[in-house]
Amino acid sequence: MTIDRRQFLFTSGGVITTALLAACDAQGPESAGRLLAYAERKNEILERALLRRTSMGTASASARTAGNAFPSYFISDMVPMWNEAEDGVWQLEVSGLVKTPLTLTLPQLMALPRVTQRVNHFCVEGWTATAEFTGVRVSELARLAGASPDAGYVDFASFDNDYHESWDRETADHPQALIVYAKDGQPLSPMYGAPARVHCPAKLGYKNTKYLTKVVFLPARNGGYWSDAGYEWFGGT
Repeated sequence: MTIDRRQFLFTSGGVITTALLAACDAQGPESAGRLLAYAERKNEILERALLRRTSMGTASASARTAGNAFPSYFISDMVPMWNEAEDGVWQLEVSGLVKTPLTLTLPQLMALPRVTQRVNHFCVEGWTATAEFTGVRVSELARLAGASPDAGYVDFASFDNDYHESWDRETADHPQALIVYAKDGQPLSPMYGAPARVHCPAKLGYKNTKYLTKVVFLPARNGGYWSDAGYEWFGGT
C-alpha cells in the first residue's frame, strides 16, 4: 500500500491537524494560543522536511477531473473580474529582492516555457478536486527576474479585495508551483482566478492566490489574508 504526504500528515499522529491549528479568528485563552503557536511551529518543521523538490503531487488515473464542479471561492462580494476599461491591460508584477523587476502582460506570460499538470487541489475544509493546470513555473519567473538567494519568501497578491498569501521560497521553487493561466485546456475563467493564479498541489487551497497581480520576493514572511486570521501560515498538504 502506498501513502501520500497528505495522508501521512493526517495519520501519523505526529502533527496536529490544520483544522485544530487554524480555526478562523479563534482567539481562545492565551494558554491555548501559545499551545497552538508551538504546535504550528512543529508542524511546519515536519511539513518542510516532507516537502522536497523530488516529491511530486499526482492525481490518480482513476480520479475524475472536476471540471465546472471544481468549487469557486473569492472574498469579494461578486466574482472579481479585471476591467480593462478602468484598470488598463492586466499585467503581472514580479518585484522585491530581484535584480530585474518584471512586468508581464498575459501574452508575454503565455510565451514563457509552459507546463501542464493534472493534479489534486486540497482544501482546508477537507474536500479534494482534480484539475489540469497550465502555466509558467514560479521558479522561471524567479530566474528571469534574478531573485536573490536572500529572498526566502514570496508574497502572491491579487485584485480580489487585496487578498494575498505568502509562501516559503522552497515551495515557490518547487517544479509544480505554477502561475496558472489555463484550466482543463481552456483559458482560466473569472470563476477560477482569471487572468492568472498561483497553484501548487503542495499547498492548501487558501495559499493558492487567485486573480493574481503581484509576485514579490521578500526576506521575511508577509502573512496573508487567512493566515493572519488564524489559519496555519505554512499551509502544506
